[in-house]
Amino acid sequence: MDAFVARSLEEIRFWARIMKEHSLFLRLGFRCEDTQLIQEANGFYAVFEGIEARAHAFTAATDPQQIRAFNAEVHNAVSHIWVFKRKVLGLILTCQLPGANNFPLLVDHVSREANYFRNRLAELNNGRLEPLPDAIIDENVFFLKIMADHAKFIGHLLDPSERKLVDQAREFSNDFDQLLWQAQDLSSMRPQSQTKPLLSQFLDQNRVSVASLRDFKKTARDLIEACRIKSIIHPLLADHVYREAVHFLAIIDLFEQALTGQAPTPLPAAH
Repeated sequence: MDAFVARSLEEIRFWARIMKEHSLFLRLGFRCEDTQLIQEANGFYAVFEGIEARAHAFTAATDPQQIRAFNAEVHNAVSHIWVFKRKVLGLILTCQLPGANNFPLLVDHVSREANYFRNRLAELNNGRLEPLPDAIIDENVFFLKIMADHAKFIGHLLDPSERKLVDQAREFSNDFDQLLWQAQDLSSMRPQSQTKPLLSQFLDQNRVSVASLRDFKKTARDLIEACRIKSIIHPLLADHVYREAVHFLAIIDLFEQALTGQAPTPLPAAH
């Protein structure tokens, strides 16, 4: 099995679906008169649906050069959706979409994920790996911010009368803000902070909180799908944020295995 091919397909299968769903969520937040933006979002949905299907059609035995070309093509598509997302953010922040339902932080959030995906594809094609200690810190800084954002979105999209769940979401938001600040502190202390004991404790602590948030998201997703709680959260959005928590946990586990020499170093993302 070619590691470059396997990693490329794994990344594209996961993130192309995420980009496709971002297109849907943005479209749902536009006003009915925003026909041009709706049309653009629908176009990106179709593009990433096609990319996702093609990624599943390839196998680990596919010629690496074919995958290298595919990565470059996907990189181009992701660059375009990143530009679209930043354009939408600019429109919102200059009050040109009054009454629309996309939070500025949500649009920034989905653009950060597009940039992450774009950097990963470039790194794959360039064959450039970060040292494991840097990768551990950079990946966690990125995903802890993503998880903190998710908790804030859930808290704001639940109906205010769901007081207990809103409180739980706020607690997760505070927890992940603290973890993010800790990660940024560890980052600023580099390279002296990059000892195996400190990095191992860092991963252990983050795993506990991410696992708790994953369970909360799963419960919320199941309740939303069963129409048992009041919210304006689309069931697909609930599943979307749950899948990202699962993905982050898998990355933490890979890093811990690599740190203890039990597995090859996972490919980190460039930021």
